[in-house]
Amino acid sequence: MSLKGTLKDFGIGDILQLIGQQQKTGTLHFRNKDQEVRVGFQDGHIIKAEGITRKRKELIGAMLVRAEIITETQLEAALEVQKRTLKRLGDVLVTSHALTAERFQQMAQLQVTETLYRLFTWKAGTYEFIQEPVEPGPEGITPLRAETVLMEGFRMVDEWPVIRKRIHRDDMTFERVKALPVPRPNADEGGELGAIGHSERHVYEEIAVGRDLRKLVDLCCLGEFETCKALYNLVKGDYVRVIDPEGRAPVPEDTRLVARVAGPVGRVLVTMAVLAALAFIASRWVGGRGPESGATVLGDPAAQRQIAQAQRVRIEAALEVFQLEKGTLPERLDALVDAGLLSPEELRYPWREQYYYRRLAARQFILLPPVR
Repeated sequence: MSLKGTLKDFGIGDILQLIGQQQKTGTLHFRNKDQEVRVGFQDGHIIKAEGITRKRKELIGAMLVRAEIITETQLEAALEVQKRTLKRLGDVLVTSHALTAERFQQMAQLQVTETLYRLFTWKAGTYEFIQEPVEPGPEGITPLRAETVLMEGFRMVDEWPVIRKRIHRDDMTFERVKALPVPRPNADEGGELGAIGHSERHVYEEIAVGRDLRKLVDLCCLGEFETCKALYNLVKGDYVRVIDPEGRAPVPEDTRLVARVAGPVGRVLVTMAVLAALAFIASRWVGGRGPESGATVLGDPAAQRQIAQAQRVRIEAALEVFQLEKGTLPERLDALVDAGLLSPEELRYPWREQYYYRRLAARQFILLPPVR
């Protein structure tokens, strides 16, 4: 399997999906002008991820110190033992009773997931997949399904802009305003923007005078995105107040046209109108060969990818309309055809195969280009 190119032609999500679906084993290299990340796959599952040009603050030892799980003195002593014995740092720390094996593995898992999710913020770079045997990471992390990483990565990309409007500086601090509501027994709390769940309660307990955003991220051990999302929910619910170091007022909520359209139906109508125009432009761009004529093969992969992105958003809009009408997402994309929302050709344009779709929950799904 030869897989090599630039992220402009083939996105990170598409690459992970392709390797996961085909259950490949090997190493996926990502590079940009400042960083290099290697992701190890075993039968389509991610078993390791490491930054080759990793900064000191991203090393597992530094993470443990910043989280106040171990002290700087304990880390220095463990590193000295590691140099003499060539043992793994985790083994040295656990043997010296600086922390438990379970706690170290949790932090190692967090380090891997943070490395993976940062890839979704890359705007440019190259990738290359090499089929080869891959040894598990030294910390023995739990293998991750590519689909799980995709779902979380896309959710992060989708929600980050909203979160960053309120949680926008590393040096901002926070103050508790009121107590959190009592958790309901057997309730499935959290998971969505605005909800109060386990992460929000954990972050709430760590808020203290002088602890800025960066320190809270380190102490909570939830990852940057989950910590910021929890703070956003706490601030939005008026449980916590932001203390901006420069005394500036919070950034106002989005007041763009689509946000002012009444209700989800209005948003869908606006989206569909825009996408109709995009589809028309795309069909004119490829010489009049629209979805009705089947698969389109372009000489320029970047052009085909841009058209595919517009078509994918069109399918997403149809899924939203279906959900509004039926109360749930369809099991298969073919249901959009049965509902009269799209034609069969539109489920694969501009590819020869149908887009990859999977419903994850009543309101969550994955939609990606087909595995070709």
